[in-house]
Amino acid sequence: MSLDNGPDHPIFPGVGFITVAELSWQHVEAISDVVRVGQHVSCEFFQFDDWNGEARLSLKAMQPDPFAAFVEGTAVGQKLQGRVTRLVPFGVFVQVADSIEGLVHLRELTWTPVETPEDVLQVGEEVTVVVTEIDRQRRRLLLSRRQASPDLR
Repeated sequence: MSLDNGPDHPIFPGVGFITVAELSWQHVEAISDVVRVGQHVSCEFFQFDDWNGEARLSLKAMQPDPFAAFVEGTAVGQKLQGRVTRLVPFGVFVQVADSIEGLVHLRELTWTPVETPEDVLQVGEEVTVVVTEIDRQRRRLLLSRRQASPDLR
């Protein structure tokens, strides 16, 4: 990234660096989904990395944290509708609001034990879940599908 205003890079003047984690509040699959080569963006300056000689920047710091706003109106025990976005060996991620995903652990998918999430759900499937834990510090939302449906087997 080229800096219009900022500290000079010893080899490439005006160069700054944004890590993938600092691109967006949302999960980033491909960097090109967020930014393009040649695009001008406004970023927040975090620090100057003396080791690499570059400015560390954040694009997401320029936007309000959607998780903080979401948890203000959400409580443990609340039922939510969502869409399965990712299957992982230990469960599934469900998008319950714009930019907000929560984890349904494998043991919380059904009342009957399952070995893999694929045994129960597929990406894109709509589900009802219950909020079981909100971790504001780590920005994590834990969900349960089985608690949302007591008769789910």
